[in-house]
Amino acid sequence: MSRRRRIQFSQLFSIIIAWQAASFLISLYDYFLMHSTAVAAIAPQYTFPADLLVNVVGSAAGALIAGSFFVFYLNVKFIDKPYGYSILANCIAYVCIILLIQLLAGFSWVPHATGLHPGDPGFAKAYWNYLIDPYRMKDFLVWSVIVAITQFVLLMNTKFGHGILWHIIRGKYHLPKEETRIFMFADLNSSTTITEQLGDQRYHELLRDFFADITNPVIDNKGEVYQYVGDEIVIVWKYENGIAGNSCVQCFFDMKQQIKKRGDYYRSKYGLVPGFKAGIHFGKVIIGEIGVIKRDIAFSGDVLNTTSRIEGKCRDFNVETIASDDLISALSFGDRFISRQLGHIRLRGKEKEMGLSTLMLPEENS
Repeated sequence: MSRRRRIQFSQLFSIIIAWQAASFLISLYDYFLMHSTAVAAIAPQYTFPADLLVNVVGSAAGALIAGSFFVFYLNVKFIDKPYGYSILANCIAYVCIILLIQLLAGFSWVPHATGLHPGDPGFAKAYWNYLIDPYRMKDFLVWSVIVAITQFVLLMNTKFGHGILWHIIRGKYHLPKEETRIFMFADLNSSTTITEQLGDQRYHELLRDFFADITNPVIDNKGEVYQYVGDEIVIVWKYENGIAGNSCVQCFFDMKQQIKKRGDYYRSKYGLVPGFKAGIHFGKVIIGEIGVIKRDIAFSGDVLNTTSRIEGKCRDFNVETIASDDLISALSFGDRFISRQLGHIRLRGKEKEMGLSTLMLPEENS
């Protein structure tokens, strides 16, 4: 199972748990309301266990149906659309799904409340009364708010990066911490020439398509997008995730393959297929929250500047990717990749020389 799919299933599981908790709170609210002095009399068919059962079963069904639809279809289809479109599409989908659930739930609730079963005289009227009961409207309004909040959280999780929002909420990096991370700086080739050819607006569209297309390879290789800086993307891995399966290197070639697959699209829309180069390195960084009005989790440390300098050497050596020898020594390529040493280079702003190597696939070694 790909990492993308695991993330989607974890999102669905979170929706199910959250909606079950919400259904329990709704049942408690109903119970306290029914037993308050504001209510003249308790409805004869009301019991807390029955109300809880209906809410729990209904929320479980809604979470499985609506949650799956949101996570596996709508959020994928609307991933590059404005957030408002996504929330509106989810709310419309929810209305349709909740109506279907209410229609189906009536066939179990009406017999429980009235003793009438489908086919009995009076069942149709009792079923209609069930549907137009103001209690149903209360449920509809409450769950509409819950769905909107759910979608908003999912969108914010996408905006910040998977798991980052949760880190911010629980304050994992409120106090700065030192960790070992792997970084990749990937930069579009010939950006100035392409901008002059396409113009600013179409070049921005190209960047948006390019960054969207390389997102799945990043996710599948356990990476996280740290920043978009102009025509550059900064990708980061936890050390163990980037080393396992050579994910930090595999990511570059998967990104390259994805753009190649989309070559016809780029040629027809922009008259070119974008190429890119990348530098990869690892080291100790300080991770912590920064900002007040706009809060984010930021990395600081020499490894970022060094990785940027390594990426800049791709142009000097006319190669697509360069990694530090320190990183390569921590990886185990087997016959999947080939590294060719470029020598010990003194990077700009650095006193000591650093061993650098370019990476390629076996079929590219000629």
